[in-house]
Amino acid sequence: MQPFTQRVISIIQQIPEGRVMTYGQVAELAGSSRGARQVVRILHSMSRAHNLPWHRVVNAKGEVAIPDDEGRFLQMMNLQEEGVEVSDAGRIDLARYRHSPLAWEEEERF
Repeated sequence: MQPFTQRVISIIQQIPEGRVMTYGQVAELAGSSRGARQVVRILHSMSRAHNLPWHRVVNAKGEVAIPDDEGRFLQMMNLQEEGVEVSDAGRIDLARYRHSPLAWEEEERF
């Protein structure tokens, strides 16, 4: 497994319940600021094998980006069950629900 892929998996595994990250945010933290599409592919191909909380990753606009109705509904339902407010259009308030690992670590220290 490539180092970038390993870092992406690790980052996604650490997104806390009730929080989200964007594909681009995950890619940047994993070392590739232009790797958002790679994050999508990793989620698509490895979520089940690595038990990834795939539903906690959204697009840069804070939207559920899954095109098929069943997957879209499942992601929205999973987020709502964790306390994330999702609009009927599939939008999430990133200012409120975005996970920032560095800020999270600072909060945990105090």
